[in-house]
Amino acid sequence: MIDAYEDPGTPDHRGGARYLWWLVTRQPGRCAAGAMFGSVWMVLLAATPYLMSRAIDDGLGPGDMSALALWSGALFAVGAFNAWLGIMRHRIMTRVRMDANFRTVKVVVGQAVRLGSSLSRQMGAGEVVTIGVGDVQTISQSLTVVGPGVGAVVAYLVVAALLISVSPLLAAVVLLGIPVIVLLVGPLLGRLQGSEAEYRERQGVLTARIGDLAGGLRVLAGLGGKGLVSDAFRRDSQRLREQGYRVGAVTSWVQALGIGLPTLFLAVVTWLAARLAARGHITVGELVSVYGYVAVLVGPVAFWVECGYQISRGLVCARRVVRFLRLEPMTDTGTRDAPSEPSVLYDPESGVRIRPGRLTALVAEHPADATAVADRLARYTPSSATWGGTRLDEIALSQVRARILLADHEADLFAGSLDQMIGARGTPPRGAGPSPCAAPPRGANHHDAPADAAPQNPATQKALHTAAAEDIVQGLPDGLNTPMTAQARNLSGGQRQRIRLARALLADPEVLLTVEPTSALDAHTEATVAARLGTARQGRTTVVTTTSPLVLDHTDTVHFLKDGKVVATGTHHELLDAVPGYRAVVARDTEETENIEEPEEALG
Repeated sequence: MIDAYEDPGTPDHRGGARYLWWLVTRQPGRCAAGAMFGSVWMVLLAATPYLMSRAIDDGLGPGDMSALALWSGALFAVGAFNAWLGIMRHRIMTRVRMDANFRTVKVVVGQAVRLGSSLSRQMGAGEVVTIGVGDVQTISQSLTVVGPGVGAVVAYLVVAALLISVSPLLAAVVLLGIPVIVLLVGPLLGRLQGSEAEYRERQGVLTARIGDLAGGLRVLAGLGGKGLVSDAFRRDSQRLREQGYRVGAVTSWVQALGIGLPTLFLAVVTWLAARLAARGHITVGELVSVYGYVAVLVGPVAFWVECGYQISRGLVCARRVVRFLRLEPMTDTGTRDAPSEPSVLYDPESGVRIRPGRLTALVAEHPADATAVADRLARYTPSSATWGGTRLDEIALSQVRARILLADHEADLFAGSLDQMIGARGTPPRGAGPSPCAAPPRGANHHDAPADAAPQNPATQKALHTAAAEDIVQGLPDGLNTPMTAQARNLSGGQRQRIRLARALLADPEVLLTVEPTSALDAHTEATVAARLGTARQGRTTVVTTTSPLVLDHTDTVHFLKDGKVVATGTHHELLDAVPGYRAVVARDTEETENIEEPEEALG
């Protein structure tokens, strides 16, 4: 079974069926063992009626007690051996399923890491979660076909051969009847695939909405939008429930026919065998064996139907995984080196020019315009932005990521201790070169460092102090070693934002682009962060997107954007005096700060 450090291999993403076959070929010995154990186990189930018929015809009928004892002992030995085979078959198939499960998890996680920041732009979070939670399990379960599925085919052929020796008529009925039963279930499996695919799609949408609700419920409540979103969620969940009923209806018919049709077939064959025995064409022992053979076939047929059901669902899920694996990350077409010294960042689309070593603010009538500029300057979206006169997309992406860090105010926070969350362990001092955590994908600038490193160092203290986050550490039971949940849900919104800012400051990149770094903070904490930020980043290039006058008052340069274009540049006070549009945006922010009570989550 694959372990945590083993290479999962290169998956075949040409189609769902090819992906399932790839999972089989990655463990050929185990799959072959599962098929062997399953085949022998089912064949020996068919041997039981044969041994019983011999005990009746050779021992019980003539009154030969030694023959009866011999065949009875053989029956017991075969039963005991078959019990052991059943245990081994189950163990092997469990390992097959677990290997497929873990291998798919590693492949999916590896692809998510490979896609990095481009993942959120190509696939919704809900669909990714659905793949990781539901599809992986279904795919692994579908590999049951390599054990009991193969065994069912072998058992079917063996029973057919045994029946020919008893009665060609009965053998013909069985050989033709069983395929007819399987074909009757086939259309239902096709319908199941369609229903299951639609169900999975709806499930992904609803999962994404649950994530959005969990992250913004308090904000929605404050804006009066909780009821609207709640109604939308209720409608989506009802549609998902109705689709689930449709899937369940098809599934129930598949399972019912899988058991009911073979049982009905058993009754028909038994009736035919009884008539042959009454006419003297077969012996009583052969009648018993025919009943046993057909009774044994109920299991293989049920396995066939079950395998068809599992494969049908597995194909749906495998296609979703394959679609995810086909996604490609942002292409690195850059071959040129980054500027050897701090240089100007320029975005021609907006006219924003960021001079090195300064604290610059971007203020926009629509905050999304300022965020778009930051995305372009960090090379997260295609643009003609330049760095030191060279287009960013012509510079090697690794060099861009090593020196330019975009810190989103909603960046992901990974589960672990607080020091792991902010990358406090093993952080090099300033001047020792780029930090390993200075160049992660957007929203995932996490650095996992050695466990034996110091729990805190001067760089960590400085980052926490600048982000006014010292009280967060002091308020936790184990300080930086306190375990944190994913997205730091055990902290308030304001605390999470300060932790994100501390993480970005600790990376100490040459160019730091921060998106609304203080939007969830109360006025006092925001003023503290604003006063410390410029000092902490002295000599480094820092850009903030904000409309807060508390932050703007400490910046060196402010660019005011209207409709995504720079219409004015200057200091905060110069723009307040000379640009009415700027004054309106900032004054509105000031009014909101004074008149709107801070949400509880921002008072951390």
